[in-house]
Amino acid sequence: MRVIHTDVLTEKQKKAILKLWNNEYPDQLNYKDLTDLDSYLSNLPGAQHFLCMKNTKVMGWAFKFSRDTETWFAIILDGSIQKQGVGTMMLDQLKTGEKALTGWVVDHDQYLKTNGETYQSPLSFYLKNGFGVNRQLRLESPKLSAAMVKWQSRQVFTEC
Repeated sequence: MRVIHTDVLTEKQKKAILKLWNNEYPDQLNYKDLTDLDSYLSNLPGAQHFLCMKNTKVMGWAFKFSRDTETWFAIILDGSIQKQGVGTMMLDQLKTGEKALTGWVVDHDQYLKTNGETYQSPLSFYLKNGFGVNRQLRLESPKLSAAMVKWQSRQVFTEC
């Protein structure tokens, strides 16, 4: 598998991302078509996209963008490539050049995916990859309940 970094997504890539999004995220977060996805993408200032490709198929999508002086991110992986180190590889791509990353993560197993399977919280994955949980800030909306996670680089300075 290889990772493609781009600032602009093609129509074909967007269609693959829409399918990935609707298959892997909780059902209530689904987008009905590309217009809905485009509307979401238009609200991500300075977005950088990372596509995990297997031959010509998009198997994963990660992105980061600026909001309120912070860099925010999200990752979606096809279920068939989860728990194989691909998510960590994608996170490493997102971390490059950043001092911190912030995101919302579902921290419970109460949601269902479109196929009826339980959406498994990825919180333990983020904790294993150096993220911490902000217990004082939560996203609570009619569609989503999620915890804020944050990663900060640990720069080591030596005296000269």
